[in-house]
Amino acid sequence: MIVVTGATGNIGATLVHLLAEAGEQVTAVSRGTKEMRLPDGVRHVTADLADPESLSPAVAGADALFLLITGDQLVDGPAPERFLDIARAGGVRRVVFVSSQGVVTRAGAAGYARLAAFENAIRESGLEWTLLRPGGFFSNTGAWAESVRNERVIAAPFGDVGLPSVDPADIAAVAAAALREDGHVGQIYTLTGPDLSTPRTQAAALGAALGTELRFVELTRSQAFEGMLRFMPEPVADHTLNILGTPTPDEQLISPDVERVLGRSPRTYAEWAERNRAVFA
Repeated sequence: MIVVTGATGNIGATLVHLLAEAGEQVTAVSRGTKEMRLPDGVRHVTADLADPESLSPAVAGADALFLLITGDQLVDGPAPERFLDIARAGGVRRVVFVSSQGVVTRAGAAGYARLAAFENAIRESGLEWTLLRPGGFFSNTGAWAESVRNERVIAAPFGDVGLPSVDPADIAAVAAAALREDGHVGQIYTLTGPDLSTPRTQAAALGAALGTELRFVELTRSQAFEGMLRFMPEPVADHTLNILGTPTPDEQLISPDVERVLGRSPRTYAEWAERNRAVFA
């Protein structure tokens, strides 16, 4: 059995479906605050990673665990070892963890300290492990949905700074491979898209998917920071803007890892926009 935490999120929801379609026995874990449409045969367990013990019923009898932390958990929370001890006690042998490229490109930054702590604990756990280090997600542009629907406007900082952001569905597909297949144990995969995309080019691609022209408005860093505080902790917002505005050369590299694992190129932002245009319509 494979346990998927964050099962209502952009990665987790896709991963649950990929695993179920592959014939795996799947337990989807969420806090129970969002409506879920699960494939037939998928079990749902309510748990909150702020309370690691709540994960015990989900991992009982499991072979593998997909572990994802979000929100306040990215800054502070229970020791990573508690999650791993509970997983091991339930029978888990393999863990796939979603970390971040920033763990290495911004080593020592406070905003990545907790992810780094999870990585270290996982590597020392004695379990089989795979670490996924994505860059930015295409789905982060979902924050534009309301202004696109109401005003046909996209407002974002650093309009012409390009980053190799990635489709969360590609992260899910790599995770599925690492959970199900041999050959990924002890691997660290940097996951990016196929090219550098800027907020301005993403706005154009989204407009093309919607069949309409969208107006791009460039925000200052302080304006963007205030907006991001509505849905992420302050340290996370701060280091995110550092990457968006002043990426390091390593943060602009195109990684071959998605293609190496999946045998195909990573999807483009235009493909993501076409697939998710209903969100903005």
